[in-house]
Amino acid sequence: MYHFSRSIYRELASDIVEEHDGDTANHERVLRSCETCVERLATDWHYFAKPTKTLFNDIRIYFPMSQQLRVYKVCDRYMNFAREYFAANPVAERLECRATTRRGTPCQRTPLPHNGYCPSHQHLAETEDVALQAA
Repeated sequence: MYHFSRSIYRELASDIVEEHDGDTANHERVLRSCETCVERLATDWHYFAKPTKTLFNDIRIYFPMSQQLRVYKVCDRYMNFAREYFAANPVAERLECRATTRRGTPCQRTPLPHNGYCPSHQHLAETEDVALQAA
């Protein structure tokens, strides 16, 4: 999972603006933001609508204006790679159904890999497809 975030960081590290005293805190912040976004994409991809936008907004303040477009393109490219990879290879941490019970607690059953719902909540996946087609 971290090979995506480290690749983003390695490609962008040379353009990160250094602080006045030569501290490398900006590098650490960019790396942590990349790792957080990729981890969220891996574990919560159904509810992470715009990972590229989120990552870019988190790290753009650490780059000069002249590099903003390049930073966005790098983020977009790697987040798309990561999304495709995690869709094809589900992460083991994603072991809970996306649905909630009548009491409002998360369903504890193991979901099916193709839609994230357990066999008891497959009807919710069907309603999502209908809503997407209507939109």
